Order: sequence, then structure tokens, then C-alpha cells
Amino acid sequence: MAAFASLGLSEWLVQQCKQMGITRPTPVQENCVPAILEGRDCMGCAKTGSGKTAAFVLPVLQKLSEDPYGIFCLVLTPTRELAYQIAEQFRVLGKPLGLKDCIVVGGMDMVAQGLELSKKPHIVVATPGRLADHIRSCDTLNMKRIKFLILDEADRLLEQGCTDFTKDLEVILSVVPAKRQTLLFSATLTDTLQELRNIAMNEPFFWENKSEIRTVEELDQRYVLTPEKVKDAYLVHLIQKFQDEHEDWSIMIFTNTCKNCQILTMMLREFNFPTISLHSMMKQRQRFANLAKFKSNVFKILVATDVAARGLDIPTVQVVINHNTPGLPKIYIHRVGRTARAGRNGVSITLVTQYDIHLVKSIEEKIQTKLKEYPVEEKEVLKILTQVNVMRRQCEIKLESTDFGEKNEINKKKQMILEGKDPDLEEKRRNKLAKMKKGKKESKGRIQEIIQKKKGKMLKKKGKNTRETAAGLS
Repeated sequence: MAAFASLGLSEWLVQQCKQMGITRPTPVQENCVPAILEGRDCMGCAKTGSGKTAAFVLPVLQKLSEDPYGIFCLVLTPTRELAYQIAEQFRVLGKPLGLKDCIVVGGMDMVAQGLELSKKPHIVVATPGRLADHIRSCDTLNMKRIKFLILDEADRLLEQGCTDFTKDLEVILSVVPAKRQTLLFSATLTDTLQELRNIAMNEPFFWENKSEIRTVEELDQRYVLTPEKVKDAYLVHLIQKFQDEHEDWSIMIFTNTCKNCQILTMMLREFNFPTISLHSMMKQRQRFANLAKFKSNVFKILVATDVAARGLDIPTVQVVINHNTPGLPKIYIHRVGRTARAGRNGVSITLVTQYDIHLVKSIEEKIQTKLKEYPVEEKEVLKILTQVNVMRRQCEIKLESTDFGEKNEINKKKQMILEGKDPDLEEKRRNKLAKMKKGKKESKGRIQEIIQKKKGKMLKKKGKNTRETAAGLS
């Protein structure tokens, strides 16, 4: 344990690490912890499963032990599940301090959260939307003594996408003190983070995993080439194979929509697989209950959307199956990072249809690794094809009869009203953002078209001059 002590951590923290079975620091911890203890801002970019959470939890706890008063640290993270996981790590490592923490996420009672915040916890772990709601609705929420502001999964928090946190982050940043340590951690270095690094005023410490390979070596990355209409049959076959060969293995299946997630869960249950789901249309308590059941091996199979792709540490996951090929390489990196964590081995299998070849190529370019084909006996798949297709259709009909999508929209509007938001205004804001993105994309396309035309004219002119020169010489 001398390696941990050499980072400048106190003996009590070294012992806490020992009790958790953490015997030596990972590269991200080894490089970032001393810089944070020195009081520097920090940007850490490392592979998923490389110990980024402990890289900021350990130095924050050490500093907190020197001055344990008021809201000392604010951690912002994109998902509720990740917020609970980060808070748990603070609790375990900070047990000797009698640490008080508060989790502020959507789907929970705002009044109860407000009371918790008024008790001045040491650590607040929050999703930006819910914390911004508290700041807007309460003048007494005091964050002036915050020493640390941490953005975990910083790329997703700072980039404008499906979930745009910009306005909420502006509200939060307006109430936190300017004199603070700011820590940003992510598994993927995006253009936004690179830009922040370039314009940073106080020269923060920056550390990036220098390896070109964006996934861990212990991960066996595979693909199965399948026609779109046969994809579900391949999925069922793969699960049956893993269940027969490794009864104790846990499997995560990622898919693209909440509806598809629910249908796949229903379908796999019909085949008597112990399956549970996790997606954003579920109620908050149900999401946490399902995650707990999967973590404790009550259920061996979890079907999820990308809400479960980031940061979640579930040690028992041996296999990740991508039911759809992710549209972005960074989504692939986060998904497959749910297995082969902290030095353990794992397998990822991506079901690739005839429409996904270009997506696989861009993934391979990003991770600097070639995906290998996973051997599947096609005859065995064809045997169950009709049964799987019939089962899927039955599940779709059953789900449609429950008004799955309609209920979700009603629940979303109810939640917005409870949070003091106007559902119509929120919808207008989303439409406006989508329109802006579309306009930006069209504008970019027009610029590219103009550039190509100019290039064409220049090449034509160059060709003409060459011909005239040749004619003159002859």
C-alpha cells in the first residue's frame, strides 16, 4: 500500500482503500490525485472502468477531513443511477468522517430533498436539471462555501445533444463561488472538452490515457453479422448459449429505444430467461429496484437503453450484447465498458446488420482495434426463427394494449408540472433546439457543397492550363 501513501493520501484513507480491496492506484488515480491535493483544477480522461470516480473521491475526502463544514463538494452527473453510485463511493470511503451526503435527482420528492439540502451536507451529488429546479425555487439554498465542483461524464454534461444541460448548468454556475477547484472527468475526450482545455485560464492539470486503444485489453470484442429480420433470433440463441455454458454469468443487452427495451424484456421472459429492464420510461423507484436486483444476481439478464451505458459499476457482468450497432463510437465505448472492469475479463458482442457496416468501421477506427467475428451456428438460429418472430409480435401487441408511449407522455407532463415547469414551453424549447440543429446541419452541407464546387472549378481550370501549356510546347 506504499504506492497509495506516496500520492499524499492520509493513513486513514489508505486503510479505507485496503478494506475495499483497492491495493494500488490506477494510472488515472496516480496522476490526478497529487494534482488535486495541490489545489489545481483537473481534467482527467481515461478508459471506462479505470477508477476515475476514486480519482476525485479520495482527494476530496482528504481535503474535507481538514475542514468539515457546510456543503463542501458538489458533484454533477448526467444520470440518476450514476449519482447514487458516486454517493455510495463517497459514503464507503468517507465512513470514518461521519460523512453527510445528499442526492438530488429527478423522480423524487422535492420537499424532502430541500430539507436534506438545508441540513448542509458535506457532499451533494446531483443531476443538473433537478438541482437547477431547487436553485430557481429556493432563495435560501447557500452554495457559497463550495470548495469543489466536479463534473463526472463531463462530455455528456457539456455537449448539446438529446439532453441539453446548458441552461441548467448556467443556473448552477451562477450560485457556486468563483474561487473553487473544478474537476472534469470523462472516458471520451470530445471536441468540447478539448476546447475547454485550450481556453482554460488557470492552466488546469490535464491527464489523458495515452493509449490509442479506447477499450481495455481484457475485453474480447466480437461481432455477429446478421440480416435485420433475423437479429432477435441471433440474440435469443446467444443468450441460450451463454446460459447453457456459464449458468452464473450476468449479461447486459443494450438497445436503442425504451419501447424496444420493454419488448425484448417481455420476449426473453417468454423464453424463461431471468430478465429485467432499465430505461427512462420507468418510474424512478422501479429503476433502482431493478438495478439492485441485477447487481445482487437475482436476475442474470438486464436489457437497457443507454441510460445504463455510463459509469455504472456492476462487477459481475461478463457479457455485453449490443442489440443495435451504436451510431457513435463513444456510445459503443461506454456500453462495452460495463464489462471487463478493474482488470477482470469480459466479452462484448455487437449484432451488425447489412445497414451497419459503416458504423462498425468508424468504431474500429476510434478504438484502434478490429472486432473479430463471433462464431454462430446458423442452422441453430434458423430452428428458432419462426418461434422468436411470433413471440416478438405477440409482445408488441401486448405492449400496444397498455398505451406504453401515451402513458409515458402523460407522466412526463405531470412531472414537469410538479417541478414548476410548463410542458408546452418545454416542448417549444425542444422543437426550437431541433430546428437549430437541423439548420446548422443544412448550413454545413451547403458550405461543403460550395467548397466542392470551387475545388471542381479549380481542377477544371488547372486541367485547361495544363492542356494549353502542352499545346504550346508542341
